[in-house]
Amino acid sequence: MIFETDRLTIRLLTKEDADLYFDLMGNPNVMNLVPRPVMSREESNKHLLCVINSAPDMTNKKVWAIDSKIDNEFIGICAFLKNDDHENEIGYRLREKFWKKGYGTEIARGLIDYGFKNMNMDLITADVITTNLGSMKILEKFLILDKEFFNPNDNCTDRRYKLDKETWLKRF
Repeated sequence: MIFETDRLTIRLLTKEDADLYFDLMGNPNVMNLVPRPVMSREESNKHLLCVINSAPDMTNKKVWAIDSKIDNEFIGICAFLKNDDHENEIGYRLREKFWKKGYGTEIARGLIDYGFKNMNMDLITADVITTNLGSMKILEKFLILDKEFFNPNDNCTDRRYKLDKETWLKRF
């Protein structure tokens, strides 16, 4: 286990996650919000193995599984990445059947808290496409809007949110 929240356990991904990982990565409703292309079963399996095999060496990127504590069901993935300015960035992706249940808010808060308190980060960011209203609402609960910009890699307009450790520790 990496960390936990009230209802969630964050852990390393395993090969046993392949079916539900594909349910996430192969779903156009999920992937359009990232935005990334939908993965085929083969692409999803290859991507999962790449994440698993590179996990010990990942210094700029950490991708983990999110499980429900109630039934240990795979809910989605969360991550720490580096944005294009080489700042620490959080990310999460939930299987569609788990949307609108408060898990996005819970994992965002858990990632921020873990990043500041356990990974000793001084600043955390999050980028979101402006059409992903649900994630923008979640991020605005914890982080501060920094800028809106065109993202040429994904051919979309993104918003970047930021928060420093001192502000987080005063609030939570």
